[in-house]
Amino acid sequence: MHASHTAPATMGRRLFVGAALGLGTAILASCAVDPNSPSSPTGAPSPSATPSATPAAATSSTPTPTVTPASGSTAAAVMSRQEAVATFAGRPAGAFGLEVKGIALGLPEQAKGAALTLDACGGPHGEGFDAVLIKALRKHQVPATLFINQRWAKVNTALVEDLAADPLFEIANHGTSHAPLASRGQAAYKIPGTASIAAAYDEVMGNQHYLAERFGIEARFFRSGTAHMDELSAKMVRELGLIPMNFTVNLDAGATFPAATVTAQAAGMGRGDVGIGHFNRPNSGTGKGVAAALPRLLEALDSKGLALIKLSDAF
Repeated sequence: MHASHTAPATMGRRLFVGAALGLGTAILASCAVDPNSPSSPTGAPSPSATPSATPAAATSSTPTPTVTPASGSTAAAVMSRQEAVATFAGRPAGAFGLEVKGIALGLPEQAKGAALTLDACGGPHGEGFDAVLIKALRKHQVPATLFINQRWAKVNTALVEDLAADPLFEIANHGTSHAPLASRGQAAYKIPGTASIAAAYDEVMGNQHYLAERFGIEARFFRSGTAHMDELSAKMVRELGLIPMNFTVNLDAGATFPAATVTAQAAGMGRGDVGIGHFNRPNSGTGKGVAAALPRLLEALDSKGLALIKLSDAF
């Protein structure tokens, strides 16, 4: 658990990432989030409630190309791939899951607000754009942190440029191939994680360099595919100068919740919360749900002297 943010009332509303949605593997690979937790509408227990400290090794089904740092990029100054392997390979993986040591969940205690974070995952079922959602944020002048996967960025380059140019938004790193970040290939809901520290490095830095070189974006935050990491990989992310960031409130369960449920989840956010949703699934209830929640949420936060903020406003 992230020590700097402890909000029991909110933690009960966290809904885990997973395969219990009954979705196909293709949809899971595009960014699925499991509504099944003790506090979810279905009330079923989450299969990820007890992360394994000693997960079995697996082979990643999506090999990542070796990353070569580019000159002129801030990212080139961080630990190299060779240095990362020398530093972390062979060390214990630690626990694997959504909220292992090293991952930030909520905002720091001094933060005066809550944060919306929205993922764009790419892949066969995740290359779309939720214009309703982004339009609602712009209408209400609501800032958000947008976690973009390289697959989505390559298909939507003009959109990335447009979003990056808007001061309402900051762009964060959602990985290269959208794999769980692991040092031993640990799988999350049958999706194989990166098979080694070298592969984990490529998953992080491949997209980090791509965002910097293609769009001039120096991302400060990282969220892995499925939001799962092991402790060793989370530590490496921090050594690379990024904050591994998850969430306290699940807004849309991988863009599967109906709009009314998304509205209820978003409207209940409070101080220190980080909400996770998706802006790559235009046919979901996410856009309409968030749009309906924003007036109520903004009023509730304002009455307490709080606001919706970007992650970089708090860290």
